[in-house]
Amino acid sequence: MSDPNRRDVVGTAAALEILESAWSARRASFELPEGEQRAALASVRADLDRAADTLRNAGQVVHYAHALHLGAHVAMDVGDVEAAEKRWREAVSLLRSSGQPLELAHKLRHVGDLEVARGDLNEAGRHYEEALALYRDHAGSGDLSHANAVRRAALLSERRGDVEEARTLWAEARQRYVEAGLSQGVAEADEHLEGLG
Repeated sequence: MSDPNRRDVVGTAAALEILESAWSARRASFELPEGEQRAALASVRADLDRAADTLRNAGQVVHYAHALHLGAHVAMDVGDVEAAEKRWREAVSLLRSSGQPLELAHKLRHVGDLEVARGDLNEAGRHYEEALALYRDHAGSGDLSHANAVRRAALLSERRGDVEEARTLWAEARQRYVEAGLSQGVAEADEHLEGLG
Protein backbone atom coordinates (compact mmCIF):
# COMPACT_ATOMS: atom_id res chain seq x y z
CA MET A 1 0.00 0.00 0.00
CA SER A 2 1.37 3.45 -0.89
CA ASP A 3 1.79 6.16 1.73
CA PRO A 4 -0.68 9.04 1.12
CA ASN A 5 1.74 11.51 2.75
CA ARG A 6 4.43 10.50 0.25
CA ARG A 7 1.95 10.99 -2.61
CA ASP A 8 1.17 14.50 -1.31
CA VAL A 9 4.87 15.40 -1.17
CA VAL A 10 5.50 14.08 -4.69
CA GLY A 11 2.31 15.71 -5.96
CA THR A 12 3.22 19.02 -4.35
CA ALA A 13 6.72 18.98 -5.82
CA ALA A 14 5.36 18.18 -9.28
CA ALA A 15 2.71 20.90 -8.97
CA LEU A 16 5.33 23.48 -7.99
CA GLU A 17 7.41 22.50 -11.02
CA ILE A 18 4.31 22.93 -13.20
CA LEU A 19 3.78 26.41 -11.74
CA GLU A 20 7.33 27.38 -12.58
CA SER A 21 7.25 26.02 -16.13
CA ALA A 22 3.78 27.45 -16.80
CA TRP A 23 4.91 30.90 -15.64
CA SER A 24 7.94 30.69 -17.97
CA ALA A 25 5.64 29.65 -20.82
CA ARG A 26 3.38 32.63 -20.06
CA ARG A 27 6.33 35.01 -20.37
CA ALA A 28 7.47 33.36 -23.59
CA SER A 29 3.95 33.63 -25.03
CA PHE A 30 4.24 37.42 -25.22
CA GLU A 31 6.74 37.00 -28.06
CA LEU A 32 4.31 34.90 -30.15
CA PRO A 33 1.88 36.08 -32.83
CA GLU A 34 -1.59 36.75 -31.41
CA GLY A 35 -3.24 33.46 -32.46
CA GLU A 36 -0.36 31.38 -31.15
CA GLN A 37 -0.26 33.44 -27.97
CA ARG A 38 -3.93 32.69 -27.25
CA ALA A 39 -3.31 28.96 -27.68
CA ALA A 40 -0.19 29.09 -25.50
CA LEU A 41 -2.03 31.00 -22.76
CA ALA A 42 -4.90 28.49 -22.85
CA SER A 43 -2.36 25.73 -22.27
CA VAL A 44 -0.70 27.72 -19.46
CA ARG A 45 -4.09 28.31 -17.85
CA ALA A 46 -4.92 24.59 -17.96
CA ASP A 47 -1.52 23.71 -16.43
CA LEU A 48 -1.97 26.28 -13.66
CA ASP A 49 -5.47 25.01 -12.89
CA ARG A 50 -4.19 21.43 -12.72
CA ALA A 51 -1.35 22.43 -10.38
CA ALA A 52 -3.76 24.49 -8.25
CA ASP A 53 -6.08 21.50 -7.86
CA THR A 54 -3.16 19.33 -6.74
CA LEU A 55 -1.98 21.91 -4.21
CA ARG A 56 -5.49 22.47 -2.85
CA ASN A 57 -6.05 18.73 -2.45
CA ALA A 58 -2.69 18.37 -0.68
CA GLY A 59 -3.65 21.10 1.80
CA GLN A 60 -0.82 23.38 0.65
CA VAL A 61 -2.66 26.63 1.38
CA VAL A 62 0.13 29.12 0.65
CA HIS A 63 1.22 27.32 -2.53
CA TYR A 64 -2.41 27.00 -3.61
CA ALA A 65 -2.91 30.75 -3.08
CA HIS A 66 0.20 31.37 -5.20
CA ALA A 67 -1.20 29.15 -7.96
CA LEU A 68 -4.45 31.14 -7.82
CA HIS A 69 -2.41 34.35 -8.11
CA LEU A 70 -0.57 33.10 -11.20
CA GLY A 71 -3.86 31.91 -12.69
CA ALA A 72 -5.36 35.35 -12.07
CA HIS A 73 -2.56 36.95 -14.08
CA VAL A 74 -3.20 34.60 -16.99
CA ALA A 75 -6.94 35.25 -16.75
CA MET A 76 -6.17 38.97 -17.07
CA ASP A 77 -3.90 38.24 -20.05
CA VAL A 78 -6.85 36.72 -21.90
CA GLY A 79 -9.33 39.38 -20.75
CA ASP A 80 -11.20 37.24 -18.23
CA VAL A 81 -11.42 39.82 -15.44
CA GLU A 82 -14.15 37.91 -13.60
CA ALA A 83 -11.99 34.78 -13.31
CA ALA A 84 -8.99 36.86 -12.24
CA GLU A 85 -10.98 38.58 -9.52
CA LYS A 86 -12.39 35.28 -8.28
CA ARG A 87 -8.87 33.81 -8.02
CA TRP A 88 -7.36 36.84 -6.27
CA ARG A 89 -10.24 37.08 -3.80
CA GLU A 90 -9.96 33.38 -2.98
CA ALA A 91 -6.20 33.78 -2.50
CA VAL A 92 -6.83 36.72 -0.12
CA SER A 93 -9.35 34.67 1.83
CA LEU A 94 -6.92 31.77 2.19
CA LEU A 95 -3.97 33.94 3.11
CA ARG A 96 -5.76 35.82 5.90
CA SER A 97 -5.13 32.89 8.24
CA SER A 98 -1.88 31.62 6.73
CA GLY A 99 0.67 33.58 8.72
CA GLN A 100 2.05 34.98 5.45
CA PRO A 101 1.39 38.74 5.69
CA LEU A 102 3.52 39.74 2.71
CA GLU A 103 1.78 37.22 0.45
CA LEU A 104 -1.56 38.56 1.68
CA ALA A 105 -0.46 42.17 1.08
CA HIS A 106 0.56 41.38 -2.49
CA LYS A 107 -2.79 39.77 -3.33
CA LEU A 108 -4.73 42.59 -1.61
CA ARG A 109 -2.94 45.04 -3.87
CA HIS A 110 -4.08 43.12 -6.93
CA VAL A 111 -7.69 43.13 -5.72
CA GLY A 112 -7.33 46.89 -5.23
CA ASP A 113 -6.04 47.22 -8.79
CA LEU A 114 -9.15 45.46 -10.10
CA GLU A 115 -11.36 47.77 -8.06
CA VAL A 116 -9.59 50.84 -9.46
CA ALA A 117 -10.15 49.52 -12.99
CA ARG A 118 -13.83 49.02 -12.16
CA GLY A 119 -14.06 52.54 -10.71
CA ASP A 120 -14.71 51.44 -7.11
CA LEU A 121 -12.11 53.80 -5.65
CA ASN A 122 -13.27 53.59 -2.03
CA GLU A 123 -13.01 49.80 -1.94
CA ALA A 124 -9.67 49.97 -3.76
CA GLY A 125 -8.45 52.42 -1.14
CA ARG A 126 -9.43 50.05 1.66
CA HIS A 127 -7.52 47.18 0.05
CA TYR A 128 -4.46 49.36 -0.61
CA GLU A 129 -4.49 50.65 2.99
CA GLU A 130 -4.63 47.12 4.36
CA ALA A 131 -1.83 46.01 2.03
CA LEU A 132 0.34 48.98 2.99
CA ALA A 133 -0.20 48.36 6.71
CA LEU A 134 0.97 44.76 6.25
CA TYR A 135 3.99 45.82 4.19
CA ARG A 136 4.97 48.50 6.70
CA ASP A 137 4.76 46.00 9.55
CA HIS A 138 6.53 43.09 7.85
CA ALA A 139 8.56 44.08 4.76
CA GLY A 140 12.22 44.96 4.84
CA SER A 141 13.83 47.73 2.85
CA GLY A 142 14.27 47.02 -0.82
CA ASP A 143 10.99 45.08 -1.15
CA LEU A 144 9.80 45.84 -4.68
CA SER A 145 6.26 44.60 -4.01
CA HIS A 146 6.01 47.13 -1.18
CA ALA A 147 7.25 49.92 -3.46
CA ASN A 148 4.71 48.92 -6.11
CA ALA A 149 1.88 48.94 -3.56
CA VAL A 150 2.83 52.45 -2.41
CA ARG A 151 2.90 53.51 -6.08
CA ARG A 152 -0.63 52.17 -6.64
CA ALA A 153 -1.90 53.99 -3.55
CA ALA A 154 -0.22 57.21 -4.76
CA LEU A 155 -1.89 56.90 -8.17
CA LEU A 156 -5.24 56.35 -6.45
CA SER A 157 -4.73 59.44 -4.27
CA GLU A 158 -3.99 61.49 -7.40
CA ARG A 159 -7.10 60.14 -9.08
CA ARG A 160 -9.17 61.10 -6.03
CA GLY A 161 -7.66 64.59 -6.07
CA ASP A 162 -5.97 64.22 -2.68
CA VAL A 163 -2.78 66.09 -3.58
CA GLU A 164 -1.23 66.09 -0.10
CA GLU A 165 -1.67 62.35 0.37
CA ALA A 166 -0.41 61.73 -3.17
CA ARG A 167 2.74 63.77 -2.45
CA THR A 168 3.37 61.83 0.75
CA LEU A 169 2.86 58.48 -0.97
CA TRP A 170 4.98 59.40 -4.02
CA ALA A 171 7.81 60.47 -1.69
CA GLU A 172 7.55 57.11 0.07
CA ALA A 173 7.36 55.24 -3.24
CA ARG A 174 10.45 57.09 -4.44
CA GLN A 175 12.41 56.07 -1.34
CA ARG A 176 11.25 52.47 -1.61
CA TYR A 177 12.27 52.35 -5.29
CA VAL A 178 15.69 53.76 -4.33
CA GLU A 179 16.01 50.97 -1.76
CA ALA A 180 14.88 48.39 -4.33
CA GLY A 181 17.33 49.72 -6.92
CA LEU A 182 14.67 50.42 -9.54
CA SER A 183 15.62 53.65 -11.30
CA GLN A 184 12.46 53.66 -13.44
CA GLY A 185 10.36 53.76 -10.27
CA VAL A 186 12.46 56.62 -8.89
CA ALA A 187 12.08 58.55 -12.15
CA GLU A 188 8.31 58.02 -12.22
CA ALA A 189 7.99 59.18 -8.61
CA ASP A 190 10.09 62.28 -9.36
CA GLU A 191 7.86 63.08 -12.34
CA HIS A 192 4.69 62.81 -10.26
CA LEU A 193 6.17 64.81 -7.37
CA GLU A 194 7.15 67.57 -9.79
CA GLY A 195 3.67 67.55 -11.33
CA LEU A 196 2.05 67.79 -7.91
CA GLY A 197 4.10 70.88 -7.06
